[in-house]
Amino acid sequence: MILAGGEGRRLGPLTLERAKPAVPFGGRYRICDVVLSNFVNSGLHRIKVLTQYKSASLEEHIARAWRLSPMLDSFIETIPAQQRTGKSWFKGSADAVFQCQHVISDEEPALVTIFGGDHIYKMDVGQMIEAHIHHRADVTVAAVPVPLEEARAFGVLEVDADFRIVAFHEKVPNPPPIPGRPELALASMGNYVFNTDALLARLGEDATRENSQHDFGRDILPMMVARGDRVFGYDYQTNELPGETANSYWRDIGTVDSYFDANMDLVRVKPRFNLYNRKWPIRTGITHEPPAKFVFRDEANFRIGTATESIVSLGCIISGGQIHRSVLGQGCRVNSYSEVSDTILLENVTVGRHAKIRRAIIDKDVEIPPGARIGFDLERDRERWYVSEAGIVVIPKRAKIEPGKVEPEE
Repeated sequence: MILAGGEGRRLGPLTLERAKPAVPFGGRYRICDVVLSNFVNSGLHRIKVLTQYKSASLEEHIARAWRLSPMLDSFIETIPAQQRTGKSWFKGSADAVFQCQHVISDEEPALVTIFGGDHIYKMDVGQMIEAHIHHRADVTVAAVPVPLEEARAFGVLEVDADFRIVAFHEKVPNPPPIPGRPELALASMGNYVFNTDALLARLGEDATRENSQHDFGRDILPMMVARGDRVFGYDYQTNELPGETANSYWRDIGTVDSYFDANMDLVRVKPRFNLYNRKWPIRTGITHEPPAKFVFRDEANFRIGTATESIVSLGCIISGGQIHRSVLGQGCRVNSYSEVSDTILLENVTVGRHAKIRRAIIDKDVEIPPGARIGFDLERDRERWYVSEAGIVVIPKRAKIEPGKVEPEE
């Protein structure tokens, strides 16, 4: 089960019309494609995606892009909030699963994996399941080791020498270190493997507690530890993948700045999150867009279609403009004499002649008029657009932008 109902308020304009897991990532993917790829690559082919907040875009993407074979009892299906247990929508991550427990009862699995749908990482889930079985655990919680000074910003697991969880700590000033590794703490990734019987029993108990937030991290797991259930941590850094030399990258892209940084990491010469490992592909839907095209080589007048240290998706036309350290979604057009640097363009963005953009995120279907300047005068940008703490300008979907002063062409 994938929890994909997040509102993603800190992503600003990017989640005005879509759920956080449906936000585009890396040129041609959606954030949810990452966890779906991890499941499918791990051989887990019976997947339910729980949706709630502005779910239309996400549900359309999954229905059109993710079709597994019913001949082999495989499926990826979305489940919207339905008020099956009362007149309320999902009140928390645990309540979402509680309200959808009928799909667990229908399938009768021995184990249920419950993962979030909005993080960027690669994991062979089968190895986590093996650790769960080895410990004879009731629930196993995936955790990533982080430096102690960074752990203050996370929910931290306190474990004994066998990695059995003895306590949970939510954003405490002095997080407990990992036994034998005093410089590191275990930050919860929000990914769980449950024995089905233990899961359904604890969900039923939690549903009757009036003071509960009905959340796995805040309520279900601490309750299980207090009751003496077998609750274990799983060290994400022990997870090994084919074609990967190191597997320690995990990013919660919950803010505009973290989302921007994760995309910019992709254009590095050696990105920490590698889209080009064919042995562990990030999957998405098939598109019929034509190949990207670069045109004009008028060096005398600086009218050259170029892209350096960038990702340029299918259907893009770089028509005499210059791209540097940027990620372009499908169907973008960058016209002559324009400059785009350190920027994310989502699908079908058109950049007019002589426009200049830097350190910005431009959502889908936006037309940047000739001569426009974005990211050069943040005070002026703030008067109309969202600007993050790090100075990233975000222009929402289908926004109207005033043209700027057009430089004369030589």
